[in-house]
Amino acid sequence: MEHEQSRRLGKRCVILIVIVVLIVISAVVFGLTLKSAFESTFLSRCEKFDQYDCKKVWDAFQQAYVNKDPCKVPVEAYDPLIAAAPFKPQCNRMMFWSKTKDVVHGFTEKRDCFVTLEDTLLGSVLDGLTWCGKEGSKDTNTTGCPGWSDCENNTVRSFWIRASAAFADVACGNVTAMLNGSINTPFNPTSIFASVEVPRFIASRVKNLNVVMVIQKNNISNCTDPSLKNLRQSIDTGITFSCKDVSESRIQECGSKPQIACRTCW
Repeated sequence: MEHEQSRRLGKRCVILIVIVVLIVISAVVFGLTLKSAFESTFLSRCEKFDQYDCKKVWDAFQQAYVNKDPCKVPVEAYDPLIAAAPFKPQCNRMMFWSKTKDVVHGFTEKRDCFVTLEDTLLGSVLDGLTWCGKEGSKDTNTTGCPGWSDCENNTVRSFWIRASAAFADVACGNVTAMLNGSINTPFNPTSIFASVEVPRFIASRVKNLNVVMVIQKNNISNCTDPSLKNLRQSIDTGITFSCKDVSESRIQECGSKPQIACRTCW
């Protein structure tokens, strides 16, 4: 009787051990799958751009946040990444935006008139993605990462601030910015456009800053908004400023009709 009970107990232990092992293996495989999915997305997007060593870019990217507290990734942590894939000046074609992402990209995806940060290699590979590391780990996590406002030096926020600064640093010629006429303060001093990009527009490189104020049916603001006066005062002396109210429907029409010259869209 005792022998029979011992044998049953032994079988139960073996079954329990097998279950635990399977759970551990599943967790490891699942974690690797998530990691591989993120890396695959990064590399596949990167490979759409010529003349870049995407593996080198990936390694520089990971260097910024792997094995680090996700709330302690300073902006400068991405300096090696910027060096691995530097932004190239595209005079008279650079488009900046604030609270108008969908409108801007709805236009630039159809027309080759302008280039936004998200149309460049670094902006493209990370657009819409979330990532972070963890102290004591070499993995790239895609869940459990701090949100944009959860901590100042979080992984994603620091990247976009650094990338925005680098993109603005090469702005030249006529620069265009799309702002949102449906909000109370189109030029918000806390936005990346106001706090990071505009201060980097230098008169020796940038001749004009042309603001396109996107107007919808129930717009709240337009080019006469007081915040635009602040924008005018913020830009470097020597840069010409202009602002034009343009309906969203007009922007959509220009995007869908290539026969309309870009310079006549607004």
